[in-house]
Amino acid sequence: MMDSHESGIFKDEFTVSQSEIDGNGHVNNVVYVQWMQDVAIRHGKALSSEHGLGGDIGVWVARSHFIEYLRPAFAGDHVQASTWIANLSRVRARRRYQFMRLTDGVVLAKGETDWVFIDATSGRPRSIPDEIKSAFIVVPDELHKA
Repeated sequence: MMDSHESGIFKDEFTVSQSEIDGNGHVNNVVYVQWMQDVAIRHGKALSSEHGLGGDIGVWVARSHFIEYLRPAFAGDHVQASTWIANLSRVRARRRYQFMRLTDGVVLAKGETDWVFIDATSGRPRSIPDEIKSAFIVVPDELHKA
């Protein structure tokens, strides 16, 4: 299930697979980084489709990730991943994430990624084009209610 709201918060749902479980019996920590990247890509594709964006003018590259693990997730858990843009500057976007188990509403983890927009030809940071900036709705921290 994908959901792109006018609120600027993109939500997606998935079920935790057995292959994502580590030796401790819960979702491996690095899986959350993959989930963050996956939901960010799905959000970007949804925005591109909604706003008619395209072309190979640039790509997003992760500069840093931060994750706070709050509760363990287990195989078979149904999870809602939420993501939104918390800050947008000339060449960077700070994207936040929240992962919640749907059966009990428990927040499993929160995170953020600092993304940099890179010129597809030169490989150097470049200004985010206006058409991309205008597709994002910035959701300030004090307004976030995922």
